[in-house]
Amino acid sequence: MVDADRPNVLFVLTDQERYDCSAPEGSPVETPTMDRLSSEGMRFTHAFTPISICTSARASLLTGRYPHSHGMLNNSHEADSIQPNLPSEHPTFSEQLAEHGYNLSYVGKWHVGRDQTPEEFGFSYLGGSDTHHDDIDDAFREYRRERGEPIKAVELEDEIYTGTNPRDSTTGTFVAAKTPIDVEETRAWFLAEKTIEAIDAHAERDRDGPFFHRADFYGPHHPYVVPEPYASMYDPDEIERPESYAETYDGKPRVQENYLHYRGVDGFDWELWAEAIAKYWGFVTMLDDQLERVLEALERHGLAEETVVVHASDHGDFAGGHRQFNKGPLMYDDTYRIPLQVRWPGVTDPGAVCDAPVHLHNLAATFLEIGDVAVPDAFDARSIVPLLESGGNPNDVSLEWPDSTFAQYHGDEFGLYTQRMVRTKRYKYVYNGPDIDELYDLEADPAELQNLIDHPEYGEVRSEMRERLIEWMEETDDPNQGWVPDVLRDAS
Repeated sequence: MVDADRPNVLFVLTDQERYDCSAPEGSPVETPTMDRLSSEGMRFTHAFTPISICTSARASLLTGRYPHSHGMLNNSHEADSIQPNLPSEHPTFSEQLAEHGYNLSYVGKWHVGRDQTPEEFGFSYLGGSDTHHDDIDDAFREYRRERGEPIKAVELEDEIYTGTNPRDSTTGTFVAAKTPIDVEETRAWFLAEKTIEAIDAHAERDRDGPFFHRADFYGPHHPYVVPEPYASMYDPDEIERPESYAETYDGKPRVQENYLHYRGVDGFDWELWAEAIAKYWGFVTMLDDQLERVLEALERHGLAEETVVVHASDHGDFAGGHRQFNKGPLMYDDTYRIPLQVRWPGVTDPGAVCDAPVHLHNLAATFLEIGDVAVPDAFDARSIVPLLESGGNPNDVSLEWPDSTFAQYHGDEFGLYTQRMVRTKRYKYVYNGPDIDELYDLEADPAELQNLIDHPEYGEVRSEMRERLIEWMEETDDPNQGWVPDVLRDAS
């Protein structure tokens, strides 16, 4: 039997899922399984990615380091990737767990190294990569062939759809439409199926040591292409405009408005955005249903009580917020705030809500502490196990939990662009290397519409937030600090 002090871990990572889709407070998106994790475990209200770029965030998750520390600053599949592979000298949580008796398996999207696979980091890889980012196996295409899918459908995979808008093109990057295939032919179903097989295999091995299984779902990342019933689940006419849709970019860095043109969405009206959001929400619900299938497999084998279940996302998605698409050089909560739920039977209080600010890459240290493995000194991350054990109370003086999160951005696709961010519960300050900085009062302006960087009544706040950022840059050896500390201090 599994040592009670070393539980199994099921880690489900979605790709580009917004925080507010599975936040229970009035969310219009149906996510009963994610809601169940929240009600049976702990939900974090202020979890953030260290960077809103897939490769960079996933490398941080593996290494417990900020991007400027591990060096993977933009996407590894791009021709202009600054560092296409993760340096071997960086310790990873997965290798540490494997060395200490965990059986590690992995399905789905990888996107951490152009020439590397999960198997080089302690995992047994079971397939399911997408051709655009990784293409490191043929498992999903073979699955579709076995089900009798036409060769053309196999080649185009999930991008088969019908519809006219948005962007009616299988080669376009912005697609939101209906696919005629059955849900059983989707990559989401396949990844859940492979995860269930991994759970079955563990049970059949008579549980020879704890397992760590990671399921990386490709979605709700664009293209937002889903089958029925999800394609028609949400009526575009009933979707309300987000408050940030009123964005004018007045007083904002010029790159934000430029990005509308770069992404090709500057001419989109609300009718078009509503259709896209409806498909995005349908994608989220489809993933939630796959998670339900996986949790049922744990219960069927009697493993639910000895398995920690974690759901998170690598980063969010604008999906019309600020009238933007995808992610980019804009550090709004749409793309930096992420969902995070943890169910740990016997440890987390059912229905607990934690408002402490945490980072995605805190999970690297967390997984090691769950597995009773020492956290390498090289990690920037701190385990959130104390929060899980304390009921999520960040004010517990024994925890000395920080009240800020930090993030960065280095550019992607369209070129390099330096940004750093510090965020507290009330304020957000963004340093933009090439342009004006940003300051938001999140209590008065949760949609982040008014840049207060030059507002005379916020001078003290601006100074204090800049000092926080400078201290973090010094503590983490951020190479960018050599460009700006005097300027920031003078301006403070």
